[in-house]
Amino acid sequence: MTMNRYNLLGRSGLRVSPIALGTMTFGTEWGWGAEEKSALRLFDLYVDAGGNFVDTADLYTEGTSEKWLGKFVAARGLRDRLVIATKYGYNAETGNPNAGGNHRKNLLRALDGSLKRLGTDYIDLYYLHTWDRVTPVDEVMRAMDDAVRAGKIRYVGLSDTPAWFAGRAQTLADWRGFEPVAAMQLEYSMIERNAENEFADLAANLGMGLVPWSPLGMGVLSGKYRPSQSGASGSVSGSGRLASVASAPPPGFDKLTERNFRIVAELEAVANLAGKPMAQVALNWLHQKRGVSSIIVGATRPEQLQESLGSLDFMLAPELISRLDAVSEPARPFPYYMFADGHQARIHGQVEVSDKSAAYAAPVTISAPRT
Repeated sequence: MTMNRYNLLGRSGLRVSPIALGTMTFGTEWGWGAEEKSALRLFDLYVDAGGNFVDTADLYTEGTSEKWLGKFVAARGLRDRLVIATKYGYNAETGNPNAGGNHRKNLLRALDGSLKRLGTDYIDLYYLHTWDRVTPVDEVMRAMDDAVRAGKIRYVGLSDTPAWFAGRAQTLADWRGFEPVAAMQLEYSMIERNAENEFADLAANLGMGLVPWSPLGMGVLSGKYRPSQSGASGSVSGSGRLASVASAPPPGFDKLTERNFRIVAELEAVANLAGKPMAQVALNWLHQKRGVSSIIVGATRPEQLQESLGSLDFMLAPELISRLDAVSEPARPFPYYMFADGHQARIHGQVEVSDKSAAYAAPVTISAPRT
């Protein structure tokens, strides 16, 4: 297939492919991933299909991801065509607290390192990788803006931060004339829908395009993991990173749960009705969510990437989307349960109220409960 359409990244004018190529798999330093020849095949497949949005980070595979990406881009003379995104924030120098974090010193240090490894004069989209819980947001935004004015980066992004932090960052940008935040990268999939509590509204109202990572829930939504036939608690069939840590998963890797396997079962049923692979259906479902500009997909084999690209070739029927929404509906903790129809009907006097503001990609309708 060929990607012949592009989305605007948030409220910016930057055009990006609806699927971004994730390059955390470029390199084997972490014990998994693709060798250089395989990584080049993935890169070529993506750009030959029309893709223009490539995601990496200074942390990925100890810098190999950025080095290989820069090498591949230069070899084909694609720098002006591609939108290259990278990130800073993690520490690769144990014992040196200023070699990590969100602060100005580390931002400038990390940015220069990424420019060197990528072999480029500028980064199209530069993300704060993960909130460090201590650096003031105004320091981050001023340092980002200085880098924009210096010509080292073109657009500003945030990744894995609280919604309040992102909201304050955008407000500071508006007030002080800093370069605004164009993109918000975060985990979002059928099995991780907490982004909908805050970030969908954040994207729609403050102009940040959502860029989900791990859209297949670390492979769970591709069907590669199944509950073990032995019935033992925590036992699964299938090989991969999640299976290797299933007995004691670290934070973020606890995907092999009874709830998630119920979602996988319904996803498989829907995929059979749609006549499409499970991974394609899961990605197609996510493409249609409010605020999403582009979805990051990674692969170690060309056939995996080819299948992901095929998620753009069809549109799921509304009744199938409803089935997937229902089975994957997350628990809504306080205060989010108060924003459901029941509470809202009491606020609006038991009458129907529709928000058709242009700030929303889809109207939100509050209906009175049936009596």
